[in-house]
Amino acid sequence: MNIILYVCLFLIVSFWLAGAARAQVSDGGSPVVLPEVSVAAPADGAFFAPDTASQGVVTGKEIEEQPRSRVGEVIATQHSGEGKANQYFLRGFNLDHGTDIDITLDDMPVNMRTHAHGQGYADLNFMIPELISILHYSKGPYFPDLGDFDTAGAVQINYVNSLPHDLALATAGTLGYYRGLGAMSGLLISADGLSLTGG
Repeated sequence: MNIILYVCLFLIVSFWLAGAARAQVSDGGSPVVLPEVSVAAPADGAFFAPDTASQGVVTGKEIEEQPRSRVGEVIATQHSGEGKANQYFLRGFNLDHGTDIDITLDDMPVNMRTHAHGQGYADLNFMIPELISILHYSKGPYFPDLGDFDTAGAVQINYVNSLPHDLALATAGTLGYYRGLGAMSGLLISADGLSLTGG
């Protein structure tokens, strides 16, 4: 009995609201015409301005100036951590743990040819971001010289050859996170008296 009462009450309120809405529309006036609005803005060239649509270069200075919370086209996220690589996404494609993106660090291939988790597994947790000098990237399978894993894209990361000054950092965070970094460049004297640059 209560259900029938609620249904009737709902129908009565619905018809009353519909009639009120029709009364507002048909007031005898002419329809309102809104002016056309055009919205335009220049491309965001502040960070990571690409050279072309499929490739570009990012310097270490640009990486350092990049806001930490800014989301880009390449996303490294998902289930990862100590002993497990990040899961990568590029242009909406799931690259798993590196199986479809070719990654090199100072010309050293990061992708593993064979791995229990998947062919092309790429764990970048050993990388030191403060030492990056330049990063070359490409999107798409258009660069055969980049290797077998360049299905969705490729990244070539290069470290600095020498530091302009010594570097010491300490970081701490929640859930027991801590990180320390020390780096320096200097001259090493070899046994025969020649000086070598050490990093």
